[in-house]
Amino acid sequence: MPSSPRRVTQRDIARLAGVSQATVSLVLNNRSDADVRIAPETRGRVLRAIEETGYAADPVARRLAARFNRIIGVFTYEPAFPSGSRDFFHPFLLGIEEYAERVGCDLLLFTSAPVVDGRRRIFHQDNRLRLADGCLLLGREIDAAELHRLNRDGFPYVAVGRRDDAGGPVPYVGADYAAAVSALTERALGRGHRRLAYLPMGTNAESSEDRRRGFVAHSGAVESARELPGAGSRDVGAVLDDLRADRTTVVFVEDFATAVALAQAARLRGLTVPGDLSVVTLGDPTVPVPTALTFTGFLIPREEMGRQSVELLTSVIDGSADGVGQRLLPCELVEGDTLGAPDPAVGRS
Repeated sequence: MPSSPRRVTQRDIARLAGVSQATVSLVLNNRSDADVRIAPETRGRVLRAIEETGYAADPVARRLAARFNRIIGVFTYEPAFPSGSRDFFHPFLLGIEEYAERVGCDLLLFTSAPVVDGRRRIFHQDNRLRLADGCLLLGREIDAAELHRLNRDGFPYVAVGRRDDAGGPVPYVGADYAAAVSALTERALGRGHRRLAYLPMGTNAESSEDRRRGFVAHSGAVESARELPGAGSRDVGAVLDDLRADRTTVVFVEDFATAVALAQAARLRGLTVPGDLSVVTLGDPTVPVPTALTFTGFLIPREEMGRQSVELLTSVIDGSADGVGQRLLPCELVEGDTLGAPDPAVGRS
């Protein structure tokens, strides 16, 4: 499907007119009072650029401009810019920035939150949440007690990622992990696999539970479908021993780096992937992991989740949201080279 043409933004107008984005915003809002003086020739350049490009202010931007500060807060439960997790947050932030610019909002990253019991907290003595019109929440695990308080206080927010109810429904934009894992399990069944295993990360996050739900949906159609202990608690060599002892022919691995390590361990033992063991990944890498394999699995729509989270938050802020506002976006399946037909010899006792 051909992609839609990119929407002209205020930044584009500013570049064409040779002015700042703030000047473009002032012209669009028809500001000409004593505190804001824009030279007639400058105003003329901006208006010509608007006419030449066919720019039209986003209707969301118009609504927000009338009543709000147009500042969106961003709170991450883990540091947003450490080198080890840059690939996890970066796509989300790209999507958030893109849509925030489209609707003329500034982003405020809350970085002063203290760490309590190993986790950053939204609410603290110097809480500055109210500087923003609303806030986006990012993190692998989001504190349910803080979601409960946000619901109780009525502060506009949207979680990036599906979240369970917390004193009421939680507005979120998430990825439909259950459907993606279910589709991959069906592919494995279609290729003849009947002894399956699931290797989780070992967290209690909703994203892990959604993946697990997609896997167990087909457990009644197989000879064996079992969940192994979390990846963080065992050496991959021990995991491989367990898989071979149980005659597993395909393993679904939540953590991409663990999948790579498992495939490498198999190769060191003279085993082949997918000949002796098929390996399916349940998400793309969150940190760079070198590998020559193209894993069968799915891609998480992180950028689109970022964009739609801002879109949903603006509707929550201005009161135009339809209901609570909960969206699950489809994941893109990847037909890699790590899922094949099972070796009949593996399944024999």
